[in-house]
Amino acid sequence: MRYSLAAGAVALLAASTLTAASPATAAPACRDVHAPVTVLGHREVVHGTLCTPAGGGSTVQLLIPGATYNSAYWDYPGAHSFRAAQNAAGFATLAVDRLGTGGSSRPPAATLTALAQAEAMHQVVRGLRSGAYGRSFPRVVIGGHSLGAAIAVVEAGTHHDVDGVLLTGMTHRVNPAGVTAVFATFVPANLDRRFGALFPPGYLTTAPGTRYGNFHAPGELSRAARELEEATKDVFSPVETADALGVAVVLPYSRLVDVPVLSVVGSHDSAVCGPLATDCSSAEALREDEAPYFTAPLEAHVVPGHGHSINLAREAGRYYAAVASWASREVGR
Repeated sequence: MRYSLAAGAVALLAASTLTAASPATAAPACRDVHAPVTVLGHREVVHGTLCTPAGGGSTVQLLIPGATYNSAYWDYPGAHSFRAAQNAAGFATLAVDRLGTGGSSRPPAATLTALAQAEAMHQVVRGLRSGAYGRSFPRVVIGGHSLGAAIAVVEAGTHHDVDGVLLTGMTHRVNPAGVTAVFATFVPANLDRRFGALFPPGYLTTAPGTRYGNFHAPGELSRAARELEEATKDVFSPVETADALGVAVVLPYSRLVDVPVLSVVGSHDSAVCGPLATDCSSAEALREDEAPYFTAPLEAHVVPGHGHSINLAREAGRYYAAVASWASREVGR
C-alpha cells in the first residue's frame, strides 16, 4: 500500500510543472550499494545509491538525510533532484539511508547515536576512497541535511578524511520554540500505519499531515509534493538527535572541521532562524552568525521564502547550482 502511494505521488510530482531550474540531462550510471560497517561492536549495512556522471568524475558527494527522511530526500523527481543536479555538474553522488532507515539495517533505537552514525559514515568514506563500491574517488565531500548535517560535522571533525562539508538545515543557534513545535508532532513509528505495529519500538516519525508545517511553511508546496513527502517519510531515534545536538551544535564540534564548509538554510526555517536564533535573512547574515563556530573557510547560501527542508523549495535549482559552484571551486570535480 505505502509503495503504491509513493509511486503515485512521484508520478504526480514528475508530471506537474516544476519550479526549480532543470539540470542538464547527463545520463549518469547509478547502482545500489550495500556497505558493510561495524558500529558499537555489531555488523550493520548502510544502503545507498551511487551515481557517477557519464564523463566520470573524481569527486563524490556523500549525502546524509535528516530525521524522518531517507535517501529519497536527495532524489525527488525532476528538477527537485539534488542528486541529478550534482551529477549533471560533474560530481558523483552516494545518497545513503541512515542506519535505522530505508534499506539500511535497523539497530535497536536505544543504541543508535549520532556518534554511531558518524562512525558508519567514516567507514563509507573509506570505502569510497578505496574503490570498495566499484570505483575509487580521490576526493569526498560529505553533506547532510539537519540531523544528517550534524552527523557530517561529527564525522569530519573526528576523522579528517573528507575534502569539503555541506551543511543544510543546521545552524548553531536554534529556535527553541520552533524545535519544540516540531517535536510535539512526533509519534512512535509503530503507531503509524505507514510502518505498522511490528516496526521496532523506540523509533519516531511525524504524525500524518504535519510535514508541511514542520518542514516547508511558509514555502509553496504542491499537493503532489505534499503527498510525496508523506509517502516517503521515514523514522529516527531520539537518541541520535540528543547527542547530535549536544556534540555538533552545543560544543561546537564544528570548530574541529578543517576543510571548506558551505552552510545552506531556508530563510524561514523555524527550527534555526529567528530573532533569538540565527539570522537567515541573507547569505551574508548567515555567514556572519555562523563564522564564530568554524575555523575552516565558510561560505553560506540562503533559499528565500522556504522553511527547513529545502530540496522541494521553489528556488531549489539556484541552491543546487550554488553547491556545485562551491564544490567545484573549493574541492574540484
